[in-house]
Amino acid sequence: MSRTRLLYPLSAALATALVLSACKKPEPTPAPAPTATTPAPITPAPAAAPTASVTALDLGNSVGADNRVAAPATTFAPKDTIYASVTTRTSDAAATVPGRLGAKWTFQDGQTVHEDSRDLSLTGDGTTAFQISKPDGFPPGRYKVEISLDGTVVQSKEFEVK
Repeated sequence: MSRTRLLYPLSAALATALVLSACKKPEPTPAPAPTATTPAPITPAPAAAPTASVTALDLGNSVGADNRVAAPATTFAPKDTIYASVTTRTSDAAATVPGRLGAKWTFQDGQTVHEDSRDLSLTGDGTTAFQISKPDGFPPGRYKVEISLDGTVVQSKEFEVK
């Protein structure tokens, strides 16, 4: 009987161990490792398109081969040919920028004396000359020339005929 006495507690211990191992909580599974993300490539902003601008306006009664006024003036004789020398510049000296350059000449009463415009391919620094003349002479008075680039007045200058 001693054997049976020993067998029951041993069997009970074995059964308890089996039950406890079956009830054991499952070990938590580790969270998935974060995936490495590559940052989106930085796209540079598109370069601004080259632009053209009028940087100077000079008036005179003659221009050189480079279309620049030889001696700037604001007073002219009635029979003078009057030149407007317009200096332009592009934002990128190597780029060609299409543009429409215009000159509108007016008398003191607002009457248009002459209007002229040119479609140009502007590159770097350049000079364009406009002119007016009247063989029988301009009436004395105050005048103004307005220079426009692509339809917008960008420079103007007043002058007098005496």
